[in-house]
Amino acid sequence: MTGFGKAILELENKKISIEIKSLNSKQLDINTRIPNLYKEKDLVIRNEIKNKLERGKVELSIFIESVGTDKETKINKPIVEAYYKQLTELAQDLGIAIEKEPILQTIVKLPDALKVEYQELNEEEWNLIFEGFKTALAGIMDFRNQEGSALQEDIFARIATIEKLLAEVPQYENDRIETVRTRINDNLRDFVEKQNVDKNRFEQEIIYYLEKLDITEEKVRLANHCKYFIETSIAGNAEGKKLGFIAQEIGREINTLGSKANDSNIQKIVIDMKDELEKIKEQLLNVL
Repeated sequence: MTGFGKAILELENKKISIEIKSLNSKQLDINTRIPNLYKEKDLVIRNEIKNKLERGKVELSIFIESVGTDKETKINKPIVEAYYKQLTELAQDLGIAIEKEPILQTIVKLPDALKVEYQELNEEEWNLIFEGFKTALAGIMDFRNQEGSALQEDIFARIATIEKLLAEVPQYENDRIETVRTRINDNLRDFVEKQNVDKNRFEQEIIYYLEKLDITEEKVRLANHCKYFIETSIAGNAEGKKLGFIAQEIGREINTLGSKANDSNIQKIVIDMKDELEKIKEQLLNVL
């Protein structure tokens, strides 16, 4: 599910912004952009995200606005002294007059004359940052919950539409049965003389075909699947995959209903059902 969370911290000598974004994804994919100073905490952050967000493409960014930096450059005094001693001795041997200031400018450009010391992570500072991170994470959870409520309302409305369409099917069933009976009777009359028709056998054949075209079981199963879908969602422990499986069963019954329909009005209802179900399946991709 999509979501966004943000936290801003004002520390002694820096301002830290923490942002978490989430996009739809079948798996949990975490991408972090963290300053070098906090890189050692990357695993801690990832574990916290895994505990809270089960699925989604998650991007975490930590930005620092600082008066200083996480690294400090210092003169490597022993190296500079050694360079200076060697250069002055060489100048004396060669009879070259040298000035102190220019030679120092040259020395600091030589290898290892300057050394970089990185700041160590301050645990107290990190604890404050981690609390800010958890605040941003809570924000994305709230965002997801709001989206989930709207999603549930939309899906439930579409399930209700399928149930309403199903309730319209019975009004066309009597005409449908009579149409099937008339069609078989007309086909029989075109090929067999009436006096040669065995009425008992004819009635048996009619019953056989009507039983094959009976949609009572499909209607009952479809109604039960819709009810089970709602119950599973309300239970609170529903997973997107589980609801997806139930949606597949709903689709199976709708397809069977359509294949047995033999009636244009029922076929139109089936098409409307399929349209609603496809929209439900699209929405279920957003459900964890």
